[in-house]
Amino acid sequence: MSDKLLVIHNNLEKLLDSKREAMPSSFNKTRFLQNCMTVLQDTNGIAECNPVSVARTMLKGAFLGLDFFNKECYAIPYKGQIEFQTDYKGEVKLAKKYSTKAVSEIYAKVVRVGDDFSEEIVDGKQTVHFKPLSFNNAEIIGAFAVVIFQDGSMQYDTMSTEEIEKIKVNFSRKSNKTGEYSKAWVVTPGEMYRKTVLRRLCKNIDLDFDTIEQRQAFEDAGDIDFNQEIKPQQQSPLNPEPVIIEAEYTEVTESEGDPVETEQG
Repeated sequence: MSDKLLVIHNNLEKLLDSKREAMPSSFNKTRFLQNCMTVLQDTNGIAECNPVSVARTMLKGAFLGLDFFNKECYAIPYKGQIEFQTDYKGEVKLAKKYSTKAVSEIYAKVVRVGDDFSEEIVDGKQTVHFKPLSFNNAEIIGAFAVVIFQDGSMQYDTMSTEEIEKIKVNFSRKSNKTGEYSKAWVVTPGEMYRKTVLRRLCKNIDLDFDTIEQRQAFEDAGDIDFNQEIKPQQQSPLNPEPVIIEAEYTEVTESEGDPVETEQG
């Protein structure tokens, strides 16, 4: 195992040097290499993966300025292959960093049976209300994502479980190539639900990456290929009322045990 890690280290170091211009300005090569090797040393199944493939996968994290050690992204061995996946907090970090419109807050939540979730229009203003039950492990019925910009405007998106599962079946890159789903869909479906609705929300946010390599790494990190998915406009699958996606934001409170209230007009 130590010999394979050394090969991975050497390959990754060469790739980092050859792609130096594609890295974020704050990129620290020494720290990134150290963190990668620490993570890989404790990653089960890495010995069965091709060292060059592993190095190229870790390189994608470097392009995006994400840290494997801090669990902002993952290199996941699966049947001898290595998969690059961003974590939910990595997705949030990228949206905040690369949005052309300054972001104040961005998040996604799953909605379970028993949670209080509603959308309504009152006096021309659309309100999203979410009050989850504490420690609720009931069936997931949907997910939603909200972005609040520093100028006070906001956007949001909602997806029912049925819609997410349909998109997973039809537009998952892993499924389209192998007929199987990535390990993340099997082990952490709630996390993937949040990432999916957040990713679709980000399709309506102008993300301006510094390099082509960053843009490609971002696309590769998403299991769903939204370039193929056609989204119905102005309609929420959790509520058939039309969705106003650009308006004034008045109040949002986010906590696992407290209501999330979003109002726009």
